[in-house]
Amino acid sequence: MQQVQLSEIEERVYEAVASLETRGQVPYPDLIAQESGLTEEQVHAPLHLLTEKNLLHREDSPMAGLDFGPRFCARQMA
Repeated sequence: MQQVQLSEIEERVYEAVASLETRGQVPYPDLIAQESGLTEEQVHAPLHLLTEKNLLHREDSPMAGLDFGPRFCARQMA
């Protein structure tokens, strides 16, 4: 299996998403930023890159009228 190289900020964002999920919290960008110690603006690009690398997947709100923004979930590694 090929190993994916992550920048320091990508690693922080990925670990923040995984930590939030472990605690049962929904990994919305604002919580990811808080957990990683970054601003929401700083996590935007890493979230996009981690999604492109297939390490996170984006889920939009399933309920009409209750859109709190996208949430990002860590992919389970085989």
